[in-house]
Amino acid sequence: MTKILIVLLIAFAFEAFGVITLKQGINVIGAAYTARKSEGLATWKNVLKLVGQWFTNKSVLLGLLLETIFFVLLQYLLGQRDVSFVWPLTAVSFVMTTLAAQFILHERVDAARWGGVTLIVLGAMLISYGEHNKEKVAPPIASQNSPPANNP
Repeated sequence: MTKILIVLLIAFAFEAFGVITLKQGINVIGAAYTARKSEGLATWKNVLKLVGQWFTNKSVLLGLLLETIFFVLLQYLLGQRDVSFVWPLTAVSFVMTTLAAQFILHERVDAARWGGVTLIVLGAMLISYGEHNKEKVAPPIASQNSPPANNP
């Protein structure tokens, strides 16, 4: 269980920094789009430039890489534990992402948002408690007398 929680925390760190990095890249791209729009560039040309910048902006690409690593780690976790345990716990990533938004992006996070994050953490704790108390079922043992698999 400890290994799963460590992998989960590492995955959340990748997810949080991925979202923050994506946001930084999108801010740059959005500002360039707005500047071109105010200069009178045709909308279709501006949109094409926007899409091109999305595929070439280093922050966007790094953010996508970090999110991909998170997704791979999530697949590993889903292979190790029940979906009903792992998936709700991904909500805990809101804590890391909110902290990163506050301290890296300098976003103002008010009491209502922190209250929501607290409720998410409490829900994750209930889920974890339920997993800890779940009855352990031994996996079925393959019988030596079972017939061989059909091979075409």
